[in-house]
Amino acid sequence: MLNLSKNPIHKKINSSKYSALTIVKNRVGHRVLPRILTGALIIFIIFLFVPWTQNIRARGTVTALSPESRPQMLHSIIPGRIEEWFVREGDFVKRGDTIVKISEIKSEYFDPQLVERTTDQVEASEKSIEAYSSKVNTLEDQIKNLQAVLSLKLEQAKNKLKQAQLKVKSDSIKYVATTLNEEIAKKQLDRFEELFNDGLKSQTEFESRKLKYQKTIAEQIGAENDLLASRNEVINAQIELTTIRNDYNISISKINSEKFSTASNQMSAIKDLRSLENKLSNYQVRQGLYYVTSPQDGYITESLTTGIGEMIKENQQIVSIMPANADLAVEMFVQPINIPLLKKGQHVRIQFDGWPAIVFSGWPNKSYGTFGGTVNAIDRFAQADGTFRILVEPDTTKQSWPEVLSLGGGANSMLLLSDVPIWYELWRQFNGFPPDYYSNGTSNSKEKEK
Repeated sequence: MLNLSKNPIHKKINSSKYSALTIVKNRVGHRVLPRILTGALIIFIIFLFVPWTQNIRARGTVTALSPESRPQMLHSIIPGRIEEWFVREGDFVKRGDTIVKISEIKSEYFDPQLVERTTDQVEASEKSIEAYSSKVNTLEDQIKNLQAVLSLKLEQAKNKLKQAQLKVKSDSIKYVATTLNEEIAKKQLDRFEELFNDGLKSQTEFESRKLKYQKTIAEQIGAENDLLASRNEVINAQIELTTIRNDYNISISKINSEKFSTASNQMSAIKDLRSLENKLSNYQVRQGLYYVTSPQDGYITESLTTGIGEMIKENQQIVSIMPANADLAVEMFVQPINIPLLKKGQHVRIQFDGWPAIVFSGWPNKSYGTFGGTVNAIDRFAQADGTFRILVEPDTTKQSWPEVLSLGGGANSMLLLSDVPIWYELWRQFNGFPPDYYSNGTSNSKEKEK
């Protein structure tokens, strides 16, 4: 019946009398099964040549593309006491909206009129500086006037000295003339004496000549006295000239000393003014810090400091704020072995947590519920666990990301690499080889051939 022997017996036996033989004889499985296996083998062989997109799977979270759009903590710049809250968790706030009001706790800032009193001090210091400036200008005018008077006095003293010098010259000429007259009179007296001794001149004439000689000597002595007096006048004029110069220089030096002292006091007053202005500016800025405001539009997510009357320290965290209209991105972490396969602008398919999706890793175009993205940045240093951080931004040419995504949500990412046959991918996975390195959609081996 099974046709195992060369001598069949099915013709010798009436199989209709035996139901089991009838069932076995009518079965077609021995003919259909080979066909099914053959068809499956053909389909499997064809399937091995179907394109498969190599990819790198990574887990990540939703974040913001720019640092300013990521959740941030609001701090109190100064220590204080909470007086009033203006928001609740979940409220939307605009830039500049007041979140909380705090009061002062340092004794040096308790004065309610601290700014006004400091302003008065600043104005008084400014007037003091103006007074010093006026005094300096007055002293400068005095110096100019003294210098002008000194110039006139010196000119006057120089003229007087010149007059004395001319008088000395005149008296000197007069003295020389009287000296000559004295010599002539002496010679004449000697001749008269000889003539008198010879009896040629009378006693009267001799005495008259002698009297004339004495008069000539007296004139010489008077001329010499006048010359000495003129020389004394020259010396006195020189002394007076030096005295005038010294006296006025001393006066000018004293005024200059007072001027420099005033200028020094003015600089000290300016220094005090700048210190007061700095304090006034700090006080004014500090008063503005009593109200903690929102730095940008966003949502209040969590209050880290609560209650009324609670003390907060300097730089203490108060609330966290989630910026509105943040440019979303996904940060994913890949193994170091895959870093050479990645580049900026590379395409990525992303599945977000809570968003239904049917994913075919090898056929990303056939997947449902995934969204496109491109690599925006690749960190150049490893994380604490040895992975590298990749920042992925939305692909503007593809379907937009869901608007309901929240920062911190999970995401499964597939970084798409080159397209290879399935048989090659199975062979690579079986041997544990890494995906092909590619650039612009071509494999590394093709680039080498080029």
